[in-house]
Amino acid sequence: MFKGLTRREFIKAASLAALSMTFPVEVFAANKTDADLVVYGKIFTSEGNRIVEAFAVKDGKFVYVGDKAGAKAFIKKGKTEIIDHTGKGLVMPSCGNGHAHYSMGHSIQAVGTIIDREDDVNKFLTEIVPAAVKKARETNATAIFGFGWNMMTFPKNMPTRQQLDAICSDIPIYFADEEGHKGLANTICLVNAGIMSKDGTVLMKEIRGGEIVFGSDGTPTGFLKEQAGTYVRSFLDNESLYTVDIARTTLDKVQEQLLSEGYTMYLDGWSTVFNNDNFYKAAHQMDNAGDMKFVLGLTYEIESWMDVDATLAKAVDAKKYTSTRVKPNWIKLFMDGTVESGTGFVEPLYPDGHQGIPNWSEEELTYITRKANANGLIMHVHVMGNKGVNRAVNAYVNGGKDEMRNTLVHVYGVLPSDYKRMADHNIYVTEGMLWHHADDELQAELLEILPEGMKDKGYPMKSYFDNGVNVSSHSDFPALSGSPDDPFGIMEIALTGVYHGEKGKPWDTDELVTREQALNALTIAVAKQMFLENERGSIKTGKYADFLLVNKDVLSCPVKEIHTANPQATYFEGEKVFSM
Repeated sequence: MFKGLTRREFIKAASLAALSMTFPVEVFAANKTDADLVVYGKIFTSEGNRIVEAFAVKDGKFVYVGDKAGAKAFIKKGKTEIIDHTGKGLVMPSCGNGHAHYSMGHSIQAVGTIIDREDDVNKFLTEIVPAAVKKARETNATAIFGFGWNMMTFPKNMPTRQQLDAICSDIPIYFADEEGHKGLANTICLVNAGIMSKDGTVLMKEIRGGEIVFGSDGTPTGFLKEQAGTYVRSFLDNESLYTVDIARTTLDKVQEQLLSEGYTMYLDGWSTVFNNDNFYKAAHQMDNAGDMKFVLGLTYEIESWMDVDATLAKAVDAKKYTSTRVKPNWIKLFMDGTVESGTGFVEPLYPDGHQGIPNWSEEELTYITRKANANGLIMHVHVMGNKGVNRAVNAYVNGGKDEMRNTLVHVYGVLPSDYKRMADHNIYVTEGMLWHHADDELQAELLEILPEGMKDKGYPMKSYFDNGVNVSSHSDFPALSGSPDDPFGIMEIALTGVYHGEKGKPWDTDELVTREQALNALTIAVAKQMFLENERGSIKTGKYADFLLVNKDVLSCPVKEIHTANPQATYFEGEKVFSM
């Protein structure tokens, strides 16, 4: 096209060609006159960070993406709804949450007790536990379950099983901390799990992948760390505690929260948290009834104290619950704990000389990865310490299939050499961008408890983009409830290293990302993580019309105002499923 042009004409023609390539017109439908919906505005597509002026939707899918003039051809008077969002904020793909626990968060409200992270030990023992016991007795419950005690303040005055016994000794009690990594149990709960006998005799001193904390009298205090807690909790009457009906009611609440925050893709981080398949069954029922307005990924948990082969077989069997919007395709396990609490598997060592709690050897994790991938299951591994990440990467490289997009979750530290291997072997990361902050008090504490080289470091973000690693956003709701859950609260932290609600200096500024990178982590990257990128995650012809009308332009507004943005409306498959 440039043959025979002068240099000046060549430059002009090349510039015009480049401009036309920046905003290509996409047409999917042959009939341009009968769209169900046309939207105008500043539209971020998540396709190469393109900005367009308009799109058209028919039968739940985008049929045109381009300029305003082109969209007008799809309008049929009396049939096509027109939304003009010009100057009112931003239009963008709806968001995804790559790992969270909405199922658990909402289930607890039905079956248990939520503790505010500001509640202290005194209130816990004098008000919260007694109220939970009263509720259990009124409903003839066979177990008492709670969640949310502050992992930083409770250890300074940790309640004991004897104190819980004084409130209730005949119903098993288990209260998890705000991360879900530690728990408090009364004596009968420990007895039922075989940790000790009723007369106080110690029957088990350790649980693989966790720690049973003992007191000066040589008996368990009731404080359980990591998988010692999940082991004990598995002996609760979970089938009565968490029924299919409760799971179905929970899903309605989960959906309501997701859509109000702008999420239409969600990977549940622990779908067997109550040690049964009832959440799977409820999701399958919900979608088949036509009531599901988001895409749900489900994970089957393998704990290090479980029979691996038997649990893998259960996970494979659970794929029978697959439906249009329910994807039970993931295996979840814990490689280690959390770096902030000293259970993440790290190198160098923590200041007191310990290295953390690795739950699996490299050989075991390699075996699980190989067998899971061979059965069409994707690995979804909680790992925070850099040594744990290295072990997981080795297992994925040596045992996994690159096309399976095996995923690392939460990652706090990464050895520099592992970034390239992650990219080369298509290893994905879903990262807690919302955790990339700390108030002044927590920053001071972290400087004391973190290993050398990690004291002023947060959760990597920019490094993934720099190294070509697919990184998606997660909120891990309701863990660490002091952080925001909504996409735009998360986005602001990822850009600034500061949470607007606390006093603290910007955290690890070398890992902060751009606005476009944050939005991509919240949209198309989650779609890729969930194998949905050919149908969702961006505004592109042929894809489902999942999008948001945001009340603020988060691409250009002052960075410290991003957290004030909200979805004015959420659309799923062309249908408005939430509005302010």
